[in-house]
Amino acid sequence: MARDKGLLEFNGVPLLVHTARLIEPLVAGVTIVGSPERCARLGLSAIPDQAVAEKSVAEKKPRNLSGGPMNGIAAALAETRSPWNLILACDLPYLTAAWIEWLLSRAVGSRAQVVIPRTEHGLEPLAALYRRECGSPIAAALARGVRKLTDAIVELELDVVDSREWRRLDPGGFVLMNMNTPADYEEARRWWARERMGEEIHVRKPRRSRQPKRKSAPRPSR
Repeated sequence: MARDKGLLEFNGVPLLVHTARLIEPLVAGVTIVGSPERCARLGLSAIPDQAVAEKSVAEKKPRNLSGGPMNGIAAALAETRSPWNLILACDLPYLTAAWIEWLLSRAVGSRAQVVIPRTEHGLEPLAALYRRECGSPIAAALARGVRKLTDAIVELELDVVDSREWRRLDPGGFVLMNMNTPADYEEARRWWARERMGEEIHVRKPRRSRQPKRKSAPRPSR
């Protein structure tokens, strides 16, 4: 897609903002890896993903390092002070708070370095939990010229969670589906519209039957 997928709107709000709002109550803080200026206009804090590339250039390592998810993750883990860090792509419109809570709970007591989901498409490194210590080996792999994230984490200790383990939270199997085409975006928008309508129907209170007015009774204050 030619457009920035994180800025695609759902109900008039960029998906990036929706995702930040979704996870804010569940984590200690939310930081976007991207343009700080652009994110500031959305009310979000951010760090640039060029930081790791610039550091590598200063150390006379290969220059073709900027951009891509590996650089973003390396930048995030270089800045964090949290032992565990939830890394999410910006184009996951079907994420739910229940699924994220479930993934976070999986890290409790885990001795692995990465808690990573696996679907029928393989490992999902852009919806996973990383220990802070993973930043250095990922940056080192990036400096060696590795560009595929699953290749970069192959030597790390992984706690792989299969989609069957969260099926009850995602019976349709689309919580980790992303958007790669305009058709994907339109389908996601239709899903959002259905879910929003369903929520409104679910929370709508039943109408009370009207009672005959008593002339002697005072009108209730509003």
